[in-house]
Amino acid sequence: MLIQARDLVKIYQMDGEAVHALDGVSFDVTPGEYVAIMGPSGSGKSTLMNLLGCLDTPTSGSYILDGEEIAKLDDNGLARIRNRKIGFVFQTFNLLPRATSLHNVELPLVYSGVSGLERKKRAMAAMESVGLGPRALHKPNELSGGERQRVAVARALVTHPSLILADEPTGNLDTKTGKEIMALFDNLHAQGNAIILVTHDRSVAEHARRIVMIRDGKIEKEEHISPPAG
Repeated sequence: MLIQARDLVKIYQMDGEAVHALDGVSFDVTPGEYVAIMGPSGSGKSTLMNLLGCLDTPTSGSYILDGEEIAKLDDNGLARIRNRKIGFVFQTFNLLPRATSLHNVELPLVYSGVSGLERKKRAMAAMESVGLGPRALHKPNELSGGERQRVAVARALVTHPSLILADEPTGNLDTKTGKEIMALFDNLHAQGNAIILVTHDRSVAEHARRIVMIRDGKIEKEEHISPPAG
């Protein structure tokens, strides 16, 4: 099992009051599975994404990622897991504006201590895998929005993570470009990558094989999507 989440609770203190952002969430994700998390604003889906991405720890409950109990890790342990096991794709791309696309993709390997030559080789392979090899030396402001998101996907892939976690990956893209990025995710899934997609857009969520609906900090229902014919 890639992910085992049991009774995840996250409580924030706001103005002296306890707010239950997550209230006992349990679910599993198998290696290579493609899951979408949906829910209205304030439902807890962003909090759940932060926990799954090891950006935060639960108030209580258990989260095991790839055999490792996350709730017990300190900040250094969380940083290590994020760098080695999770590839992040954000709505706002989060690219360094003055760095080339290739260097942006290399960054997770820098933090992992990979040698310069090996870094460039792996980063270039990741760029080519998303169809951007010829744009490797371009900076983000020289790329379209769709190309920037492809760079972000390449950066997520470069460490060969156990999990790709995408937060509203088409949110800043026009409809046509969004469809191209979702086709790229479909391809990554077909290659065996596990993907968790957080979105409010039903048409985006339907690219996944399972949709988890969250409301008021709880899982409301789950829905399985049949793969496209052909």
